[in-house]
Amino acid sequence: MSDLQHWIAGYLDSLRRESASVHTLRGYQTDLHQFLDYFSRPGLTPPPLQDFDQLLLREWLAHLHTQNLSRPTIRRKLAAVRALFDYCLRQGAVTINRAKLLTTPKMPRQLPAVPTEQQTNSLIDSIAAGKLERPHPQRDLAIFELLYGCGLRISELTGLNLDDLDLVEGWLLARGKRRKERQVPIPGKALAALKSYIDCRPPQPAEPALLLNHAGARLSDRGARGILKTYAIALAGDPALHPHSLRHAYATHLLSAGADLRAIQELLGHASLSTTQKYTQLSLYDLMRVYDKSHPRA
Repeated sequence: MSDLQHWIAGYLDSLRRESASVHTLRGYQTDLHQFLDYFSRPGLTPPPLQDFDQLLLREWLAHLHTQNLSRPTIRRKLAAVRALFDYCLRQGAVTINRAKLLTTPKMPRQLPAVPTEQQTNSLIDSIAAGKLERPHPQRDLAIFELLYGCGLRISELTGLNLDDLDLVEGWLLARGKRRKERQVPIPGKALAALKSYIDCRPPQPAEPALLLNHAGARLSDRGARGILKTYAIALAGDPALHPHSLRHAYATHLLSAGADLRAIQELLGHASLSTTQKYTQLSLYDLMRVYDKSHPRA
């Protein structure tokens, strides 16, 4: 086992001990193994960890750019390598994290696509009316109501347990990134959909998950995405709709209705207000579009 391989394995083990999410662990494992593969090409042996200087790391970063990868993907892979060297720095294996000296590719400034209130409500109302025959309609409606009504990430949704719900007071406990917990209010229609689903949820004493798949086990992120896409295509004709579209819609529609930006930050579980501020850009964009269309001097 090479020195690099040894430290990657040690870092991934540390993430498991820290109870990192399955999604996080899978992403870091993929990116770091690809980093290892680059320096393990035929005829090459990865250099010792101390020998990774900026020149070697820039060579790897340049290779990523030649693969026509998107900037977000390159940023994610660079973050994984930085995290690895941070771990090695804490363990005393290196004296400096040279990966932090690399320039991070700038993200393109673009506004996420957000369905309008009318489009979102029309889709969810169609699901509630049973316009598409599905084996678990109550569960599927609850998925949409929670994504749009509570602004949950897909991992937070599928990670919900029955014990995380307070159906009397109308709150749920969401576990966000880095296992950060927050309480989220459940609006009336989402609460009604939840109660309807729980009433017909198959009893599974050994399974604490709220949302179950056809086999009675916890519904996966992939399974929930597939359900959403099926409805989006069949009822809205929109194959581009994804779970985060409904999270964007949740925040944007709250902001348009006058909600405070810091309150939205807390509801979304954003660590930084700057992350939430992109929704301000969306509202300003909509405002300017209305102005250009309606004002006589536009």
